Amino acid sequence: MSELTLKHFILKQRVLNLYREAIRASRCKHLLLIRREYMRIIQPSAISDQKTRRETILWIRCEFDRNRNIHDLGLIEDKIAIGRRELRQILPTMSLPLSHRSTF
Repeated sequence: MSELTLKHFILKQRVLNLYREAIRASRCKHLLLIRREYMRIIQPSAISDQKTRRETILWIRCEFDRNRNIHDLGLIEDKIAIGRRELRQILPTMSLPLSHRSTF
């Protein structure tokens, strides 16, 4: 399929946003703690074990790569919904909106 519609470009952006949100959710979040007379930045991780985080990112990348060549609009929307649901289950601290359907 060589001709991509406006809807394809919109869905592509939604897929990229989902990917970025998933990677960010697995990253460390900075917290500023005040201890006695000095401030210290601590980085607690959404996934505290670095090996587990790397494996999670690898899984996320593999899932996105596996679905890279899908061009059917309905199937892409379904995959986005499934991806959001799976990421919410695996990374419950993610702040993903419940629905991200467009009106096009």
